[in-house]
Amino acid sequence: MKGDKHEEPEPGPEPAAPPPSTDEEEPLLEFHHSYRELFQFFCNNTTIHGAIRLVCSQHNRMKTAFWAVLWLCTFGMMYWQFGLLFGEYFSYPVSLNINLNSEKLVFPAVTVCTLNPYRYTEMKKDLEELDRTTEQTLFDLYKYNSSNSLVAHARGRRDLRESLPHPLQRLPVPAPPHAASRVRRSDSSLSHSNPKVNRKDWMIGFQLCNQNNSDCFYRTYSSGVDAVREWYRFHYINILSRRQDTPMLEEEALGKFIFACRFNQVSCNEANYSHFHHPMYGNCYTFNDKNNSNLWMSFMPGVNNGLSLMLRTEQNDFIPLLSTVTGARVMVHGQDEPAFMDDGGFNLRPGMETSISMSKEAVDRLGGDYGDCTKNGSDVPVENLYGTKYTQQVCIHSCFQVNMIRECGCAYIFYPQPRGVEFCDYRKHNSWGYCYYKLQDAFSSDRLGCFTKCRKPCNMTTYKLSAGYSRWPSVTSQDWVFQMLSLQNNYTVKNKRDGIAKLNIFFKELNYKTNSESPSVTMVTLLSNLGSQWSLWFGSSVLSVVEMAELIFDLLAITFFMLLRRFQSQYWSPGRGGRGAQEVASTPPSSLPSRFCPHPASPSSSAAGPATSLALSAPPPAYATLGPRLAPSGSTEASSSAHTPGEP
Repeated sequence: MKGDKHEEPEPGPEPAAPPPSTDEEEPLLEFHHSYRELFQFFCNNTTIHGAIRLVCSQHNRMKTAFWAVLWLCTFGMMYWQFGLLFGEYFSYPVSLNINLNSEKLVFPAVTVCTLNPYRYTEMKKDLEELDRTTEQTLFDLYKYNSSNSLVAHARGRRDLRESLPHPLQRLPVPAPPHAASRVRRSDSSLSHSNPKVNRKDWMIGFQLCNQNNSDCFYRTYSSGVDAVREWYRFHYINILSRRQDTPMLEEEALGKFIFACRFNQVSCNEANYSHFHHPMYGNCYTFNDKNNSNLWMSFMPGVNNGLSLMLRTEQNDFIPLLSTVTGARVMVHGQDEPAFMDDGGFNLRPGMETSISMSKEAVDRLGGDYGDCTKNGSDVPVENLYGTKYTQQVCIHSCFQVNMIRECGCAYIFYPQPRGVEFCDYRKHNSWGYCYYKLQDAFSSDRLGCFTKCRKPCNMTTYKLSAGYSRWPSVTSQDWVFQMLSLQNNYTVKNKRDGIAKLNIFFKELNYKTNSESPSVTMVTLLSNLGSQWSLWFGSSVLSVVEMAELIFDLLAITFFMLLRRFQSQYWSPGRGGRGAQEVASTPPSSLPSRFCPHPASPSSSAAGPATSLALSAPPPAYATLGPRLAPSGSTEASSSAHTPGEP
């Protein structure tokens, strides 16, 4: 029936095939086929200026060559500038920054010495033999009679002189050969107007020898005064080395040397100073050192806001052959630095008021690669014998003392004495003088390496001093001044003016200068300069640098794959026979690098994937050819009947 007729659904569109897998179509890494293709892609897509001209003008060889040469020259100029910038950066230049600060300042430490190591009455017994020998030497060499009994006992004195080692003697100075004749010939025209002067050429010195007297030399001086003082000083050091019981300072020793002390118009007390003894400069007093509980502060500049000292400079009890200077020795230094009176001190003149104005200056250096300085001396290969803050002078003196102990077997008395080491004395170390003067010569010429090892500190504070002098006390005021001093300080000196001196030390201004170093070329500056050069020559940015890195990576990858393909072509060559074919047939398709730059496969190619894989492998056998061969007309039926199931 018509109504019972079922409507068949019309054939609709066939369902779409599932999309192919993208893992095989889009590889993770894709490379170009050749160098030419890579170069064209880079020039067409890079952000570097001028590169696209190499592609756009490829039909004009002249333009292509011009732009290629220009591009290479620009590239070379840019990297030449890069080399200069990197060379400047790795030379670690510094910039000096000067800052002017103004604030209250910590007053520095001030050390004042008497210029007389010992009272002559205390050392008279120890120095008696040395003084008599020196007097006899002065009489023999210069006919100087220091006492009435010297001539009467000349022979006895001479015998006494021979008991001391290293006698002082007169040494002739031989004239250089032909020197006198050359001078006479050159001055022959003036001989009639310049009469000849008969003069003896000689020097004063003493001989020093090593342990077995195999090597000796003379320590000579052209001035007799210098020779006598140095010879006396040499023997005086040996006497001090034997004198272990160094006399302690008396309780009123400060009052005998310093009549008055005031800072900021306030009197000083015992808590404001410390004392020590120097072998040559005697009793020394340091004001406002690190042991002071309350360091002095300067809130205002000027002479009335500093340190004022009234000193006694009389020399009635001085050692006559050792102390030839009158006055006092003063030095300004930091609180945690030792006082090197020989290096940085200066003398005060008696009967004068010395006003010293100071200005502070701080220096901050860069260490490491930027400068040869040390933070705290821990990286300096020299032991600090002073136990104080590291300074270059501390290191240099410690270095000399260490070499003195190692070479001579004893310690020099002017420098600190390490434990277990004795001070030098020719009774125990008979050749220490020979060793010391040889070592001193090597030290002065830096053969010991002390000046090379001892580097400057990175942070240091210095004080620049300027002094002014005026006569003190004045003629109109000296009577009452000396009267007050005689009543209050027991000052009884015949030559009153030569026995006192006044010292004022103050800040000239509270402004102080700080010299600090900073890197002249930092990493930020280097990157900025590199970017400027890159933009100047190519007009590009950091991303352009990444593009250049990508280009280099692609070039290396293509080169690697080319070498790999050449190796595989030689390995799978036809000459290898059936073994090579068998290896090719059994190799999976995915492992064969068919191209350098594989592109994504299209859907059609993916559908034909099995056929492609079969073509690469051995073909299957034709099973239909194994049966009886039929006529062409019945080939279809025979074939169908042959495959019908259930039939024999």
